[in-house]
Amino acid sequence: MDEQSEYHRPTAKPVLENGPDTDPDKEQIRAFADFIAKLLDSAFSIPGTRIRIGLDPLLGLIPGLGDIVANLIGSSILFLGTQIQIPKIILVRMAMNMGINTLLGSIPGIGDLFSIWFRSNEKNAQLLRRHTTQTTSYSTPADWLFVIGLIVLMLTLIGGIFTGVILGIRTIWNLGNP
Repeated sequence: MDEQSEYHRPTAKPVLENGPDTDPDKEQIRAFADFIAKLLDSAFSIPGTRIRIGLDPLLGLIPGLGDIVANLIGSSILFLGTQIQIPKIILVRMAMNMGINTLLGSIPGIGDLFSIWFRSNEKNAQLLRRHTTQTTSYSTPADWLFVIGLIVLMLTLIGGIFTGVILGIRTIWNLGNP
């Protein structure tokens, strides 16, 4: 089989070339972000399956405190992104990934399964790597669409919750004053 027809598995590791983004400090930060992501999202495999889990869903089994600890550790990837100055829209996208994981991950039982599937820390490490290994680290239209869509979704959810609370208070008020 010749080299051109041979399949090469895609990798998150960059091909380092001589350029502005081959700074050893940046590569060290990217490697640390990858380490944190793997630790939290895919450090262990479940025996007898191909499913990999990390500390995030395991810590999530501890009521209340576990999700907070996992997200504090995961937020270090966001901090690393600010250190190497990735675009702010990417930081927002990374924060949204963490917010989704925090919100849905806090649901007992189901949230831990969601954390195993969603892998917010690996997504964030990939975003960090992608936007620091390119020669230009511009935000893509997909980044903006993702963030705008999440903001619209969150505002809709907040509006729905607010409406539900108001209607609930109104119903209780009407029951108390026949």
